Amino acid sequence: MISESAGRLKDMIEKAIEDQKLTRDEFDQILMIATEDGHIDPQEQALLSQLQDMIENGMVKWAPK
Repeated sequence: MISESAGRLKDMIEKAIEDQKLTRDEFDQILMIATEDGHIDPQEQALLSQLQDMIENGMVKWAPK
């Protein structure tokens, strides 16, 4: 079962993938959602790793505000 925060995290990451860009504010919000319950569960970790990989390989780019 996926946690509520993992579901919100998935939605935000999917939006970044769809847009192919990520602002610093969006990234900060993603981190806030991932850590709001005091820990990062396996689903959240997998989503964060996927986003990091996409940033590193250029599929998702940093965008200005």
